[in-house]
Amino acid sequence: MSVVFPFTPLHRGGAGEPLVLLHGIADSWRTWQLVLPELERSYDVLAPTLPGHAGGPPIEGAVDADGFADWAERTMDEAGFATAHLAGNSLGGYLALKLAVRGRARSVVAFAPAGGWAPGDPSFADTLDANIRAHEGAKASAAQAASIVSTPEGRQRALAGIVEDASQIPPELAAHLIVAAARCDAVHPMVDDARRNGWPLDPARIDCPVRVVWGTEDRLLPWPCAAERYRRDWLPHANWVELDGVWHAPQLDVPVVAAQLILGFP
Repeated sequence: MSVVFPFTPLHRGGAGEPLVLLHGIADSWRTWQLVLPELERSYDVLAPTLPGHAGGPPIEGAVDADGFADWAERTMDEAGFATAHLAGNSLGGYLALKLAVRGRARSVVAFAPAGGWAPGDPSFADTLDANIRAHEGAKASAAQAASIVSTPEGRQRALAGIVEDASQIPPELAAHLIVAAARCDAVHPMVDDARRNGWPLDPARIDCPVRVVWGTEDRLLPWPCAAERYRRDWLPHANWVELDGVWHAPQLDVPVVAAQLILGFP
């Protein structure tokens, strides 16, 4: 295999009500590749790549969650979406909830949204450190990405920590994910901002239906401790779904299930 999926700023396809898909840190819109065919049967899907990420626009100004939310709003405006159904994974799940606070969401499906640690939980710092290690590891292996993912065992090693069974992921997509992580300029500034400011959210201003989905074997944002603040303080009345045996990225790990969780809500 010699071709890696090209890095493009966004994907749009399908027809129906608007749906915006938001990816996690050091990722790209192609994290949704395996769920798009199903979702586009029912939705007009917009999947953008965040600033400072491979294929996305360059970083302008401060790198923080509010800036990313501002950018996501502008992207929705450019697409003609005053509001939309929103789904996101990790950082993208948190951003979807930030957009809901701003009144831009018809519904939210958040897969393992970041920011849910209880105050004082030291695993918060561990997760930020893990993002840095993953970024540096991807930079070290990006040049050999195609070779690494050419076998199921290689894909499993490369994507350890985000999916339980990487053998099902097409090699081209797996290689893309490695190179995207390596090329992400936003990792260090986003981690620095999170260390300084945390992940503020005003859930009282969310007035749309919310579903929160978490894999019980999530290694990056472990269940249930990384969800504590969402469960206890912020979104106790949301529709909560636990996926037994699933890791951090359900859209890659169990794409059929992930698509149905978006299609079936609210």
